[in-house]
Amino acid sequence: MNELIHALERAAADEAVRAVVLTGAGKGFSAGGDLSQMSSGTAGDESALEFKGGFPELLVVMTKVGKPTVAMVNGHAMGGAIGLVASCDFVVACDEAAFACPEVDVGLFPMMVMAPLFRCVGRKRGLEFVLLGERVTAAGARDMGLVTRVVARDRLRAEVESIVAKISEKSPITLRLGLEAFHEQEGKPLDEALSYLQGMLGRCLATEDAMEGISAFVQKRKPAWKGR
Repeated sequence: MNELIHALERAAADEAVRAVVLTGAGKGFSAGGDLSQMSSGTAGDESALEFKGGFPELLVVMTKVGKPTVAMVNGHAMGGAIGLVASCDFVVACDEAAFACPEVDVGLFPMMVMAPLFRCVGRKRGLEFVLLGERVTAAGARDMGLVTRVVARDRLRAEVESIVAKISEKSPITLRLGLEAFHEQEGKPLDEALSYLQGMLGRCLATEDAMEGISAFVQKRKPAWKGR
């Protein structure tokens, strides 16, 4: 988790990075937390990286990357992994993937996972998901709002690459301001949200990219983004 925080912060600071893709290294996306490690009270292998935080800090950092995040779910996503999936802006899953919060079966509860999860799914469907701990198919996860798209395994990478290619055609500062506004306005009363968003629209209109985009539209040409 600490390593992911470092990686996300590096991606946020690197102007060449236009999107972040998170996926599993093996057949699955992630099995979640290590229960044996939790029960022993150990923190895992020592790392040379400065400690910046654990799971709560990671979920917060994922909202502050300023670039679209894409979960490429190449297999099962369980437990804490649901927090990572729910925190991503796009979630593309292979049709063989399954999703679950099975913590309740071992006397635990997905406490921190609920924060990003219930920002994606409805109250009743989300409670069923965390209270029963049952596995949900990729199609079921899409229907409940956790997953954006479901594709065959052999099309998974191509689908994600297509999304990233489209993202790369957009103004980076527009996406940064838009994502900042999206996360900041969430949970505000309607009048406060609209007032805040009006100010963010002003910030967006003041960018060079907004002027370039409008000029390009009028002149019927492709915009040349400067990222400022």
